[in-house]
Order: sequence, then C-alpha cells, then structure tokens
Amino acid sequence: GNYHSLILKNDNTLWTCGQNTWGQLGNGTFTDRSTPTQVMTNVKAIDVGSQHSLVLKNDNTLWVFGLNGQGVIGIGTTDLTSTPIQIMTDVKAIAAGNIHSLILKNDNTLWACGENTFGGLGDGTTTNRTTPVQVMTDVKAINAGLTFSTALKNDNTLWSVGVNNRGQLGDGTNINRPAFIRITLP
Repeated sequence: GNYHSLILKNDNTLWTCGQNTWGQLGNGTFTDRSTPTQVMTNVKAIDVGSQHSLVLKNDNTLWVFGLNGQGVIGIGTTDLTSTPIQIMTDVKAIAAGNIHSLILKNDNTLWACGENTFGGLGDGTTTNRTTPVQVMTDVKAINAGLTFSTALKNDNTLWSVGVNNRGQLGDGTNINRPAFIRITLP
C-alpha cells in the first residue's frame, strides 16, 4: 500500500504493519504499527491498494478492510473498517488498484468495485460501485493498475479498461475506456 504492508507467511498467517489511519492493517485499531502483528490465519493470497487491503482465504472467501472511499472494499457503503469483513465466496484471485478492487471468481467471472470515474471497473459506466458488480466472463487472470484494469480471458485474449492518458491500455490511443476492449498484440 502507500504506507502499509501485508505479510503472508508460509504457515498461511497474515501479518500487517505500517500506517493504520484508516484501519488498513485489519487489526481492529487505527494505531500505526512499526512491527508486524498477526491479524488472520488460513490465508492464501493478499493484495493491497493505496489504503485498503484484500485477503483471500484458503476456503476461497474474500475478506476486506481499510479505507473505503468510493466503495473500494465492496461492503455496500463508503464506511471504513479496521476489522476484516467477508464480502464474497468462491473467489479464485484478487487484484487491488489504487482505489478499486477486482475479484475473479471460480466460475471465471470478473467482478469489480470502487472508484470508477474514468471507467476502470469495466462495467461500461463511470459510476462508483460500493458492492462488486460483474463486468466480464470467461476470465483466467487479472491485474489492477493505478486507475485501470487488465484481464486475460480463457481464449488467451488480452483486454483492458480505464484511464489511458499515457497509452497504458495498449490500444494505440490515449482515450479512456469505460468498457473492456480487446488488445491486439504484435
């Protein structure tokens, strides 16, 4: 994150340290920590955004905590939380952008929530989403950039969406895209 770290140990325990102004350490407080503190067990994957945290547990449940501006943690409000909250089941992979989150479910559907001013969620709108919305099917891998997203589909085609001011979407333009577009690779 900007000023916080998540550490996943080999025993599947999650430890956090750093800035905790918005509860992004998930330890139930808003106090910064300069040494790691264990906050969860049975964890298989983690990712952090600017000031929010995503945790995928071994049972394929998705847990979230931290700053929730624009609904980035998907709990249905913009309230922050300093304790982990489960928001989804049957999750395969997660990706945290600056202030948006991507969730890939076991059925290969892609879901997104959070800030969407420039269309980085890929639902075809520029409306912020406080709960995850389905944005694509047949997906096998995901990545979240600062304010854009990419998805690799099962047919090995690459798709991107969101802010494109530096050509980061790879479509040969600098036009923001609110819906996923297929990228042609040389």
